[in-house]
Amino acid sequence: MRRLRMRVFSSLIGIAVGLIVSAALLSRFSVTLTALVVATLVFWVVHIVAELLALRVFFRDPSFLMLLVVSLGATVVSLFIVALFVSGLSIHGAATYVEAAVIIWACTSVSLAAGRHRLRERRRAER
Repeated sequence: MRRLRMRVFSSLIGIAVGLIVSAALLSRFSVTLTALVVATLVFWVVHIVAELLALRVFFRDPSFLMLLVVSLGATVVSLFIVALFVSGLSIHGAATYVEAAVIIWACTSVSLAAGRHRLRERRRAER
């Protein structure tokens, strides 16, 4: 249960940070504070569904590289859906979508890795 909570928390933090960094670095990407909260939650749900569908339907035994590609693809799809449904988030141009998706994907990956590291450290400390 602790592992699941840490994964959810790390994912949400990574998505929020990715959206904030995208807004700071990309001139054609903007997000309001309210939209940030809503977009983070919607993005998280859509990303999980997109990843699960891709992994369960299209691939039986994916390689590590395929997992990375699927994760990045799910990030692009999630960002597109979030931009459609969340007011206060605006993205202009295909290049901006791709750049923002890579930023969000990288932030989420780093956040998940940090969460896994923290769990390992806790387990070592408990022994």
